[in-house]
Amino acid sequence: MTVQHVGDAELHFWLTRSVGKVMGISFSEAMAQGRLSAQDYASLVTACRACALVENCQSWLGSQKSHAKLPPPGCANAKALGTLARGH
Repeated sequence: MTVQHVGDAELHFWLTRSVGKVMGISFSEAMAQGRLSAQDYASLVTACRACALVENCQSWLGSQKSHAKLPPPGCANAKALGTLARGH
């Protein structure tokens, strides 16, 4: 059995929200519209927690000056975030 180490839940919650915000995604709005379930949202945070590119993500977030169409390179949630960004 392989044990996967995951990062701090609070840090990754905020990273996920921050990347979404830069991409113009409101997770609250997506859930209210039925485009994102609470379980799906939790899965996004869990996937982020397992990502090894935390420093890259934080650097990317710090360098954003405006809306971004794509998440940081290598983002574990790139596909899901792209779908949510196109759906708003």
